Amino acid sequence: MTRIRRGYIARRHRTKIRLFASSFQGARSRLTRTIIQQKIRSLVSSHRDRDRQKRDFRRLWITRINAVIRANEVSYSYSKFIHNLYKRQLLLNRKILAQIAILNRNCLYMISNEIRSENKKEIGRNMSKFFKRSSLENELREGRVEISMRKRI
Repeated sequence: MTRIRRGYIARRHRTKIRLFASSFQGARSRLTRTIIQQKIRSLVSSHRDRDRQKRDFRRLWITRINAVIRANEVSYSYSKFIHNLYKRQLLLNRKILAQIAILNRNCLYMISNEIRSENKKEIGRNMSKFFKRSSLENELREGRVEISMRKRI
């Protein structure tokens, strides 16, 4: 078989790869085979870390919100806050809440206090449904009916 001279096509391909690896150090920026291997590894790492970055930022936002909420109230936590947000159908995502927590803590305190006060009112209304007093119980409380502890003979 005769040898094929690839000429400018192969050279163009190699220079394109070398431009990608120009910031690498040592043999990784000079040797073509090593450059190709390093390019594959770097692209894999960047793809993996883009997904990891989303998780890390979400974790950071949750930590910031939790820290500000716990600083305000001892028994109140992030999970209760988010649960109450969903119950009130407030459309605030964690990124926005974290920005509010950093830039304007008082605003986040106002939001959490408003949600909690509405929650307490609702609990009171729900409890009154379960524990309604009967008419006899009301009369007993008002003192209209006398109760004697003596046995009837």
